[in-house]
Amino acid sequence: MSEKLSQFAVMVKPIGSACNLRCRYCYYLPVHVSGNQRMSHETLEKMIRNVIESSQGPTVSFVWHGGEPTLVGLDFYRETVDLQKKYLPEGWEAWNNLQTNGYDLDDEWCAFLRDNHFDVGLSIDGTKANHDWFRKDASGKDTYDRVRGSVLRLKEYGIHPDLLCTVTAHTVQDPIGIYEALRDLGTGWMQFIPVVNRAQDGTVLPESVTPEQYGDFLCQIFNRWIYHDLGKVNVQLFIELINVLAGGEASLCWLQETCGKVPVIEADGGVYSCDHFVREQYYLGTLDDPISDLITGEKQASFHIEKKEGLTGKCLSCPYLSLCHGGCPKDRFLVNENGEQGQYYLCEGLRQLFRVARGPMKRLVELNALHFPQQEIMQVLRQEEQQMWKGVGRNDPCPCGSGKKAKKCCLPRRP
Repeated sequence: MSEKLSQFAVMVKPIGSACNLRCRYCYYLPVHVSGNQRMSHETLEKMIRNVIESSQGPTVSFVWHGGEPTLVGLDFYRETVDLQKKYLPEGWEAWNNLQTNGYDLDDEWCAFLRDNHFDVGLSIDGTKANHDWFRKDASGKDTYDRVRGSVLRLKEYGIHPDLLCTVTAHTVQDPIGIYEALRDLGTGWMQFIPVVNRAQDGTVLPESVTPEQYGDFLCQIFNRWIYHDLGKVNVQLFIELINVLAGGEASLCWLQETCGKVPVIEADGGVYSCDHFVREQYYLGTLDDPISDLITGEKQASFHIEKKEGLTGKCLSCPYLSLCHGGCPKDRFLVNENGEQGQYYLCEGLRQLFRVARGPMKRLVELNALHFPQQEIMQVLRQEEQQMWKGVGRNDPCPCGSGKKAKKCCLPRRP
């Protein structure tokens, strides 16, 4: 094996694109990958051994994804745990994260996940109306009640899943209702994943969220969260940004300066640069090669640095560059107002959030450093927000600094 690597995880798709739901916005189901669509015992063992031997440890990270990864069966994961124990050096551990739609999580599944310390990310699109609008089962039936039941069952077994909610052209119509529905499930964590799908000709499809919708959605939720729910629930994007403003680094790949630390391993053992780039030009090799070689090889090194080197001039001059680093490369397809190709599609939405949120977030970092209780922090932030708006009329410039009139900017969602 080659020199061991640190700070990488693998996303494993043991059942390929197979799924028991038919979500209208799914980007992965239409992807056809060559080879067996169920990972064999031989491939599983080769993968686990390869990843462990390529890792610096003492924690080796596996994210189980799909399609729907539970379709491979519970015995597959029992075998996974046994193989991890077989190959892990003494004092090391495996971190397993199951990303699931929650449709088939019965008591047996929940007991296994608890007993083997799996983290769980579970897809649920907020309210019943929103979820059932997009997330049908294979026969076209609604799935919300069953998925919500899985969330409650996981909690009964001591597992608090990270709730994954998509942001679509439909979701954005009810940001607070969706946020509160997720909050009230009481798992403690939620994240919002923007849907940006394109047709073969590059046209953005109707289910996709627009940049303006995305920004307004995030701002409304941010204001509700930071002024009312701080300490009660964590919203992934907000926590990531606060960590960056406090001097740390983002763990979300699309917020990082470069890409490529989470290669994807398909059911047939094929390794690709990224979950969003399971295409021939991003094929790195097979498990016959050390993962360490594939991640540090010329092709992945190019993918790694392309995100940083492909920034537009608008990005390079942006005061918020350190917060998003130009966003996810899969969505860098716009031509900006300067005629530059490769602008991040959701840029204006994120800039809207950053204008609204950076000040309160920086103040939160300061108050946290002074060990203020969460309730007092919210009180201070609310008072300072009210002071900022004092004397601002509908037609005055918005205090967020956008240059727009208040009535056309933040006034409608003022906390």
